[in-house]
Amino acid sequence: MHNINTQHDHQHCIDEALHSARELCQQRQLKFTKIREQVLVTIWASHKPVGAYAILEELAKEALRRPAPPTVYRALDFLLDNGLIHRISSLNAFVGCNEPGHTHQGHFLICRHCQVAIELDTQLIYPAISAAAGQQSFVVDTASLEVVGSCAHCVEARHHV
Repeated sequence: MHNINTQHDHQHCIDEALHSARELCQQRQLKFTKIREQVLVTIWASHKPVGAYAILEELAKEALRRPAPPTVYRALDFLLDNGLIHRISSLNAFVGCNEPGHTHQGHFLICRHCQVAIELDTQLIYPAISAAAGQQSFVVDTASLEVVGSCAHCVEARHHV
């Protein structure tokens, strides 16, 4: 789990994400195209969930011509399918995955003030969900947990006001 603070180096996260994506694609003999790379970098530019429209807008700023929406959606699908990003359903937005290539559902703490999304360790959460479901004779196919509250930085900032 990433602990986000004011001194956080997003470039380090971007570099790690790109390195992991390149390795994963090489292992799986997949193409890590320029558009897939650009979408991944845009998502990792902060730890805030970003929607497809915002990704399109950001890519348009950097390109000589605006990328076609289907191209960006295909890149998002590729990144999702290969475990490089997560979709946060309640926000209809995307965030980078801390454990790329390891198939798992994303569980997040989402700050209502600054919108940062912090991925939680699924090894701690999924067994609890499975156990609770099992008590009800319910079989879990997928689970996604989104907890909304205040991150440490925003709590500290509010106490100093």
